[in-house]
Amino acid sequence: MTLTLNQITLQPEWPAPKNIKAYTTLRTGGVSIAPYQAFNLADHVGDNARLVEQNRQLLKNTLALPSDPIWLTQTHSTLVLPALPENQQKEADASYTHQANQVCVVLTADCLPIFLCHRNGTHVAAIHAGWRGLVNGVIEATLMAMNLPNQELLAWLGPAIGPKAFEVGPEVREQFMQKYPAADVAFVPSPNHQRWLCDLYALAKLTLQKQGITDIFGGDYCTYSEPEKFYSYRRDGKESGRMASLIWITDSRSHD
Repeated sequence: MTLTLNQITLQPEWPAPKNIKAYTTLRTGGVSIAPYQAFNLADHVGDNARLVEQNRQLLKNTLALPSDPIWLTQTHSTLVLPALPENQQKEADASYTHQANQVCVVLTADCLPIFLCHRNGTHVAAIHAGWRGLVNGVIEATLMAMNLPNQELLAWLGPAIGPKAFEVGPEVREQFMQKYPAADVAFVPSPNHQRWLCDLYALAKLTLQKQGITDIFGGDYCTYSEPEKFYSYRRDGKESGRMASLIWITDSRSHD
């Protein structure tokens, strides 16, 4: 099977240097069958393992990945690891690197994938940020691990459940309000009694801005309401596949 990048991915619109490669996959173009069709990249959701492996090989070939992505065991934690082969499948919800050709990756299906990139193209990170990760500090933990001046970083917010589709209970809003009183702007009363519509994008932007990052891009998709493009756990339940968000630094001697 031969596919083009546009058939299986979308690319961030952000002013990252040319030696930075970043993609988020769509659900289209792979070999998984219903209900996971078609480009499921997760091996923990009940999909046929052989088909998932075929999808991962298709991903590697189509994106011309320089190495195997460092797949993480994601648990909505604030654990952050360097994207190194010895960390393959270890528990974490973010990875980072300053080395060329090491591929950071996170899997999502409503949670928010976040890319970080140094303006000079020297460091990158990928973050899996659901509401638990955001309120518990996964962004802050990643920035601490990267150990860079935050104002020198760019951020891109990938496809996540949108603010009109993500309903939460009052306890979720309360946790964010305790962390950031300004988080009030990210919650709108739901038509359902005593519940709230939550804007993950707004919460991520607030957190990034609090940490000194002002160049923030993306945040304009809704996985729940675009079933032809994206997987959505809240829409499809346990039989939802996962998209992958990948970022890496190319060898500066070979990038176009």
